[in-house]
Amino acid sequence: MDKVMSKPSTIAIDGPVAAGKTTIGTRLANELGYTFVDTGVMYRALTWKALKLKVPLDDEEELSSLAANTKIEFASGGSSVFVNGKDISNGIRSLEVEAAVSLVSKVAGVRRVLVEQQRRLAKNGKIVMAGRDIGTTVLPQAGLKVFLEASVEERAKRRYLEMVQRGEKVAYETILNDLKRRDEIDSKRAISPLEAAPDARIINTDGLGPDKVLSLILSMAN
Repeated sequence: MDKVMSKPSTIAIDGPVAAGKTTIGTRLANELGYTFVDTGVMYRALTWKALKLKVPLDDEEELSSLAANTKIEFASGGSSVFVNGKDISNGIRSLEVEAAVSLVSKVAGVRRVLVEQQRRLAKNGKIVMAGRDIGTTVLPQAGLKVFLEASVEERAKRRYLEMVQRGEKVAYETILNDLKRRDEIDSKRAISPLEAAPDARIINTDGLGPDKVLSLILSMAN
């Protein structure tokens, strides 16, 4: 059998905030010649729009309606995201969006709409999809499921360095406290809580560089 054809057609990568899903998912997709989809970007994009329109973040009906009437698209290999034709790539990583996205993503109506979109993106296979509930809800039949985990302190350090490199001024303690808050929301929400699928391969990335994590997943995919 052709070695390429033996690889899983769909790969799910889940884990908490700043566990390395985007970095590893992007590199894995490039290595395999697959498409990478960061579902977190979709929730960020909708959060960005909700904030711009001043939609109350506790108004689940309005947020669900907003999701149903928002077109989210990717371009440039997934590095650019558009909302109703507008490139908002630079806006979705703001501290304002960062603080609000877990509140928006826990809304059942929002998740129903975006999960449907995510499944459509994956229907043709050759996809690496990252998020919080890919292996459990979005793509439960994925050929390979990986759950990346790391201590909240390690994840806060990574996020802090990312933001500093982008020229943003932020305190490590602020990021640490925000990650703890988001972990609480993500793990305890009623719809698709953050958890590893029973058949997921769990990788603790504390002390592991991206090259090592990528190597481990590639060995699982072959």
